[in-house]
Amino acid sequence: MRHRPAFLRLFPARLRLLSTPATLLFVLRWVLLSGLVGVAAGSASALFLVALERVTAWRELHPWVLVLLPAAGFLIGLAYHHAGTLVGRGNNLILDEIQSPTTPVPLRLVPLVLGGTLLTHLFGGSAGREGTAVQMGAALADQLPRPLRLRPRDRRLLLLAGMSAGFASVFGTPLAGAVFGLEVVRLGTIRYEALLPAFLAALSADFVTRAWGVGHTHYPQLAVLPITPAGMGWALLAAALFGLTARSFATLTHWLSRQFARISYPPLRPVVGGVLVVAAVGALGTTRYIGLGVPVIEAAFGAPLPPHDFLLKLGLTALTLGCGFKGGEVTPLFFMGATLGSALAVVVPLPVALLAAMGFVGVFAGAANTPLACLLMGLELFGTPAGGYLALACVVAYLFSGHRGIYSAQLIGQAKHLRLGRQQGKRLGEL
Repeated sequence: MRHRPAFLRLFPARLRLLSTPATLLFVLRWVLLSGLVGVAAGSASALFLVALERVTAWRELHPWVLVLLPAAGFLIGLAYHHAGTLVGRGNNLILDEIQSPTTPVPLRLVPLVLGGTLLTHLFGGSAGREGTAVQMGAALADQLPRPLRLRPRDRRLLLLAGMSAGFASVFGTPLAGAVFGLEVVRLGTIRYEALLPAFLAALSADFVTRAWGVGHTHYPQLAVLPITPAGMGWALLAAALFGLTARSFATLTHWLSRQFARISYPPLRPVVGGVLVVAAVGALGTTRYIGLGVPVIEAAFGAPLPPHDFLLKLGLTALTLGCGFKGGEVTPLFFMGATLGSALAVVVPLPVALLAAMGFVGVFAGAANTPLACLLMGLELFGTPAGGYLALACVVAYLFSGHRGIYSAQLIGQAKHLRLGRQQGKRLGEL
């Protein structure tokens, strides 16, 4: 019988397992690996956020640059065309490599997506930032397995950690970032084997980004509001609308992408799309719906906004991303959700700030199929007093979005309900 040190007998059997050398080595190993991922992803996000702030400020001072959006689209399309179709798949490439590893994520993805996103925002495209940070985090993490001679299983965990780190550092929400990486790969399931790497990478990346002196948008803290039967009923109705909005955005974006794919020469797709965006903004007579739209998101928490705000942002973002411009979908989804929730305050007897916060996280939950990550994001950004309402928004919106989403490579691990059971095991892009 193997000899155990006498001091271990002082602890219950379950606690002894935590003291075994194998567990200790596992933890120390992932502290090191996740720390490396966190430093790389956090630094990349810091650089990206600073650059994005500067190009946005310059564009707002020189609104005429919008007319150059088609030219910027051609440069982006040309760069991705010559870099290969592999890197052009963005987040879907990362998801595929986690599910069925084939080839390392190219490091050239980092400068391509960074430059493409900055050009999109500089010249007035309607896009977000999460996709860029997630792709950079995962691509940087995937440079470690070969020199460190890691196993394929470890590579999957590193990719998940890189996604978590990128998401956490770009929004300043480490808990949501960690769970996002665990939840997004397979719809309806959580990758528990990656818990430690994801949380360590997310926490360290958020710390590194803040250590670089980069801040994040601050949103109002919600007041305590007890859940009542009437309040729950109104919350369920609003959440259903948030889910349908998420479904509409995902469906329209993928449909537009298929239409633009009919243009045989890929660099021309964002040129045509850029012309349409410029024409739409000119017809509207305002730049309110281009870029991230953070000022409008902040305004949504103060007073009810017009109901067309979320529709116009939905259309312009779907057009921008569907034709081939680069950037994320999440901040525009925040815009759609917050403005829709704000508009609903005219008819729904709930506080405008609460409805805006519910829409903020609910539309994102439905579009990304990550209700737990979105709930944690709501708690991190808006506080815990209204956690019950935020939970309803995320869960119900997730259900009402159906098997649709912004990530076509997302695998259905568990159907959302029995009537959709036949779709289990398929990718969203196959439906």
